[in-house]
Parts: sequence; C-alpha cells; structure tokens
Amino acid sequence: MGWLKARLQHERDRNRGQGHNGEMDNILVEAEERTISMAIGPERKQIAFIKEEDQKYSREDRAGTPHNSELQADTDLVAPFSVEELGVRQTWKRLIDSQCGIISIKDRSPEFALLPSQVAGLVPLGSKDDGRWNTKEHLSPTDERRMARFAQYAMVASEEALNDAGWFPKNEDDLVATGVYMGSGIGSLDDVYNTTVAYEKGGYRKVSPLFVPRLLINLAAGHISMRYGFKGPNHAATTACTTGAHSIGDASRLIQFGDADVMVAGGAESCIHPLAIAGFSRARSLATKFNDQPMESSRPFDRERDGFVIGEGAGVVVLEELEHAKKRGANIYAEVAGYGLSSDAYHMTAPREDGQGPNRAMKQALRHAGIKPSAVDYVNAHATSTQLGDTAENRAIKELLLGEDGKDAASKVNVSSTKGAIGHLLGASGSVESIFTVLGIYHNTLPPTLNLQNPGDPADEFNCNYVAKSAQQHKVNVALSNSFGFGGTNASLCFRKI
Repeated sequence: MGWLKARLQHERDRNRGQGHNGEMDNILVEAEERTISMAIGPERKQIAFIKEEDQKYSREDRAGTPHNSELQADTDLVAPFSVEELGVRQTWKRLIDSQCGIISIKDRSPEFALLPSQVAGLVPLGSKDDGRWNTKEHLSPTDERRMARFAQYAMVASEEALNDAGWFPKNEDDLVATGVYMGSGIGSLDDVYNTTVAYEKGGYRKVSPLFVPRLLINLAAGHISMRYGFKGPNHAATTACTTGAHSIGDASRLIQFGDADVMVAGGAESCIHPLAIAGFSRARSLATKFNDQPMESSRPFDRERDGFVIGEGAGVVVLEELEHAKKRGANIYAEVAGYGLSSDAYHMTAPREDGQGPNRAMKQALRHAGIKPSAVDYVNAHATSTQLGDTAENRAIKELLLGEDGKDAASKVNVSSTKGAIGHLLGASGSVESIFTVLGIYHNTLPPTLNLQNPGDPADEFNCNYVAKSAQQHKVNVALSNSFGFGGTNASLCFRKI
C-alpha cells in the first residue's frame, strides 16, 4: 500500500561510524522565544531550528542555507479483518463498508466462558491465500518456535510492508542506514502462563531455553533486524496502548537526527488469554453488556458504552527520508507533519476528566507541524469505548479545535474511532490507526464509528461529527491520530496530504 511522508526538520549524519575526539558542538534550538542549547558530537553540522512567520520550521546550516527534509513510509497490517498482503486492502474496505471484526470467544475454552467479557477482535485463522493467519504458511518451523505470537505478527506485517516499499538493501551503507522500532504493550502472556504452569508441575527442566527470548518485547525488532540484516537502530517501545504511536513518532525522530535513513516501525500485540481478560475485567476496563451481541460491544462515544473490547494484530510502516525515497523512485502517500507527547501525571489507569494530557499532546503535534487547529479535517480518536476515556478525549479535542485559531462550530469537528470495528489492539492500536488515518487522507474518506446510536453522556457535550455508523466522503488535508495509555502516557501524530 501507499507511502507516508513525514515533514521533519532534521539533521542527517552523513559521517556515520567515524570516531570523534570528545569535543562537542552546540545545536541551538529556537522555539516560542526560548533557546535551548544541546550538545552533540562534532561529526554533525551545527544547525538551528527556526520558527518562521508561517509557523513552518526550516533548518539552516552554518552557511545559512535553509533545508527542509521529510519522511515517507509504506504500510501493512495484521488485524481482526485480514492478514499481510491482503491486510491493508481488505481491512480498509471492510472498515469503510461498516463491517465489524469482533466475535464471541466464550466457546474457545471453558475458561473464556467464565469471564465477564466474552468478546474480542481476533486475527482470523485460515489460508494465507484468503488473507488469513496460518502460522505454518507464514513462518518456518524454526521461526515459529523462536518467536512469540506478537513477534510473528510483527514479522509478517514488516515483510509485507518492505515488499510494498521495495526496500531490501544489500550493500553495507544501506543496511547500516536501516533500523527497526517495534513495540508491544504486553507481549507474550501465553508464554508466561504456560511456562509458569510447566515449572510448577515439573521443575526447571520444563522451562524452554527459548522462554526468555520469546518473552522479551524487543525481540520483535531483533528478529526483523536479523532476518534482513538491518544494522541501524534496533529499538522497542513498551508504553501500554500508546506503544504503536510512540514507535512511529520516535522512529521518525531517529531519522530526524541522522541515525537512519529508513526505519521499520510499528506495534504488535497478541494477548487474548483468559488471564489478560481477567486482569482487565478486574480493573473494570472491558465491555461486558454485549456478550451475546459481539459486533455491538465496542461503541465509542455512545452513551451505552461500558468498556473496551480487547483485540490483537500488528501495524507496520516503513519510514524513509524524503530525498532518499525520491532518489529510488518511491511512491509517497502522505506526510507525517508532527508528533506530540504528554503525561497526565494523574492516575495509573484513569485519565484526567478535563482531558488536559491529550490536549497537550495534540497541541504539540500541531505546533511541530506548524498547523493551526482550524486546518485539522479529521481526528482518529483513541476512544476505546470507556465512559471516562471517551469523555475526556472528547473534551480535549473540542477544547483544542474550537479554541484559539480553531473552528467556529462543533459540527465541523470530524472525529471517529475505528475501535468500533476492530476493538482495541493495545500496543498495536496506534500504528494500525495511523494507517487508517493516512488512508483516510489518501482516499478523502472519514472512517466510521460503528455502533454509535446515541452520543453521550451528557449529550450536549458530544456534539461533533462522529461519523456515526457509515463512512463519509470529505476532503482531508490534515488529520490527527491519538493514542493514550495506562500510566497517563499520551501521543498524537499529525499527518498531512502532499
């Protein structure tokens, strides 16, 4: 599928791998009348990031020559609708057709049938040719044994994204300039549970020597790097439900600072296990009222919402510096214009009711992009179908987009949550929803919020255009994709049409 492009003002290190004598150059960063001095090795040129009158950013080298640089990326999905090469196309079509991938799980095992929440967004099993998941068709027996399921999803999604990107470097310089940033919120809970049971029954000899490697979150990135020989940054985020967004945003900044020209980035999750559902249920996070109507269970912004629906899958993008991409004739779909982060500093699992954390993240993303709130055509909300979370995010979006330099009516604020269709993919949600956001820009389409019958509560606060039940055709030049997680961590990615 298509290419994302991120407009980031960055300094590219053309002298990777050279030694230095310990002396440091200063980089001056000027923004909002504040100057911050940062130290960096002498191999990089001294630059200044300057906020210009039109709110865009450029950089100047020591000679005073302005430079703008950008990123672009390819995408692929493993999601509750479909898998790999067919993943993006089928998932997008089904999403826009208002189909739902959430099913009942009470018949999977007696343990699932005893849980308060008995619905989930599962990756569909079946033939690879039908866009479904069959481990033995996707991976060798060795890879299957070495990789936990979340890492398997990440590997397959990365493979297809790289295929679409046409990026399989062979020379050393390109391999060194390519990195991987892949995260997961929970990782392999199955391995923890099964190994604990085996250990209790049979002692340490029943513990696989692959137990620890399968458990580690960063092994998803590690396996991808090893398969393709990528020798650039090899990193992982583990920031709960913000993981996928952080992976994309942080990977962009690695390119921004010259640590790579190309980054494979995203999130993966596979923890639909009785223990995980029990834990989230005890935290009163999951939907429980619609077990007999699974397709109606995830209902963001609806007054009958009662919790999120757990999902699984992976979403991967290939970020690439603009000139690098243009040189090899890459196709570009959209621009990653900004990236904002914030913390609620409030509660382990509950958001602040006033939505100030999400508001700051979105504001930062727009500031980095040099875009006014009035220019935002669409927000892909984190909205997970919880009472507190949806209300807080709704307030944050309205405060920003109807505030200074914003829109003049709530009806002009276009917001939707695609979790009504696929559930909440936890650490993979941010990357999957970023792909949906970019496709919305490319196709000038607002994806729907399924099951939204009656916005609220209170109804007078929920008065934006939530794209209820059916997709809408709408010119989309600028969009935000939000992700928030336990611990009060917030991220917002700003995408822009080329």
